[in-house]
Amino acid sequence: MYQVLLVEDDAQIREVITEYFNGKEEIQISIARDGEEGLDFVYETEYDLILLDIMMPGLDGFQLCREIRKNSIVPIIFLTARGREEDVLYGYDLGCDDYIVKPFSLAELYAKVKALLNRSKGLVGTRLLQCGKICVNPATLTVTVEGNEVILPPKEYSILKYLLEHKGVLVERETLLTRIWGYDYEGNERVVDNRIKNLRKELGDAGKQIRTIITKGYRMEE
Repeated sequence: MYQVLLVEDDAQIREVITEYFNGKEEIQISIARDGEEGLDFVYETEYDLILLDIMMPGLDGFQLCREIRKNSIVPIIFLTARGREEDVLYGYDLGCDDYIVKPFSLAELYAKVKALLNRSKGLVGTRLLQCGKICVNPATLTVTVEGNEVILPPKEYSILKYLLEHKGVLVERETLLTRIWGYDYEGNERVVDNRIKNLRKELGDAGKQIRTIITKGYRMEE
């Protein structure tokens, strides 16, 4: 049974989502009515995924996401009416895994939640991914460089995993946007370059294995 936390101050939205998800045997929803309560829940319980509203009194969703990311890589999906590009980019920069603008389809939300849960739990491919000094274990979501563990933000981890799955092959920026951010992401390719820059920094000398192919994208090399 997956444990999912919904942090939402709108009672009607809480009721609709809870009723829909609790009808699925594999997911159990917990409710937090504002950001402060959500933070308390996160400190008390290890959740498999968090659904997070942004516009809440007190501690808003952006602030809560920032706090969570200090200690956790739990998957986070923003559910919000704020659909401006700068808000979406900011959400991803804070470390969210998906950004869904209200109103949304419950069926689509559920499908995205299940897909993200499956990936985060390593149910899609559990073999070790290795290239040069870098090794990723999808089953445990761990990254090591020459045997030393490296803690990556969720987006950087996802990018690294995808590049390792396609090592030696050119991966275009547009492909990374689609695979990592989703088909409905409307931002530009700059976000990919920024994440790659951060990923290289986190990997240290091994970051040189990620080669830039000018105007095209990136390739993981030995």
